[in-house]
Amino acid sequence: MISQQAYRPVSYPAGGGFPEWPRLAPMGTMQPISTFPPQVNSGSAMTPTGTVVQTQTPQYEQSYIENILRLNLGKTGTFYMTYENNREWNAKIFKGILEAAGRDHIIISDPSTGRRTILLMVNLDYATFDEPLLYQYPGVMGNPGSSPVR
Repeated sequence: MISQQAYRPVSYPAGGGFPEWPRLAPMGTMQPISTFPPQVNSGSAMTPTGTVVQTQTPQYEQSYIENILRLNLGKTGTFYMTYENNREWNAKIFKGILEAAGRDHIIISDPSTGRRTILLMVNLDYATFDEPLLYQYPGVMGNPGSSPVR
């Protein structure tokens, strides 16, 4: 049911109640801006006035498998891999010298043949080494030292 009240026109201030934008000077009359915003390192905090808060952020890698492997390049390891839905072999063992490790791969080489193999991290179950490993726990600054022999 429609209301029986009389229609009353309503007027609103210009801009719908929002503050007006400042009027810009005509092109060619503006002065060039000579200041630049401060350079800010990624993750640095800024105050509301635009001042950069200088802080020392620790520089270290997190404890991921690829970082642990990178600390131990050149060592001989045995890599145990699983391949799902493979009729020929479900699991396979690779042994070789660790040459490189990335987020998604490991590169090893066979010293007797020089053959290099790229292994995918997604298939890695675990790895073993017959010598002590270098390991640096996250948050510990400085160079990694050698692991104690136990």
